[in-house]
Amino acid sequence: MLDFNGITIGFAVTGSFCTFDDAFEQARLLKKLGAKLIPIMSENAYSTSTRFGEAEKNAARLSEICGADIIKTIAGAEPLGPGKMLDVLLVCPCTGNTMAKLANSITDTPVTMAVKSHIRNNRPAVLCIATNDALAGSAKNMGTLMNLRNYFFVPLRQDDAQAKPTSVISDFAKVPEAVESALKGVQMQPLLS
Repeated sequence: MLDFNGITIGFAVTGSFCTFDDAFEQARLLKKLGAKLIPIMSENAYSTSTRFGEAEKNAARLSEICGADIIKTIAGAEPLGPGKMLDVLLVCPCTGNTMAKLANSITDTPVTMAVKSHIRNNRPAVLCIATNDALAGSAKNMGTLMNLRNYFFVPLRQDDAQAKPTSVISDFAKVPEAVESALKGVQMQPLLS
C-alpha cells in the first residue's frame, strides 16, 4: 500500500469538467493514503458551471476533500515556490490549454503560476492529461513537456479512438503510483496503454 504520510501535494484542477468526478476521487484517495493536499484551481475550473456541475459546488467539494481553502488567484499561487510548500504538484485534470501554457512558459492562471513557482525548486510536477486534441494540436506541447526535467505524466491512452481519434485521457486510477514515481524522479511506465 502506498504511503504519503508527510508528503504535501499541490492538487491543481483545470477545466476538463467531465473528468472532475474522477479527479476528486483521486484527491480523496491521496488524502486517505496520508497526503496533505493543497487545492489549486484555474479561474475557469473555479468559476464555470457546466452540465457536469455548478462551479460553487465543485469548489466546495474539492475544498472539503482537501481540508483547505482553494488557491484561486495567481497571487495566491506564487508563494508556493519560494516557500517550498509542496513536495509534488499534481495537475488533475490537465487540459491541452494548460499543457500549451506550460510548454511555452505562459503564466496566466493560478495553476500555471503554481507549476512555474514549484518547478523552480527542482521538484516534480505530475500531469494527468484530459484533452480532445492530444494527438493533434496539443501533441507538440506534450512532447515538449516530456523532454523537460521535472515534468511527469500519469499513464495515458486514447479514450475513444473511433469517435474521437485525437482525444487522450490519463488513467486516473494510476495517479497515486504516478505521484510516487515522480517523487523518486522516475516516469511511471508504461506511459501509453
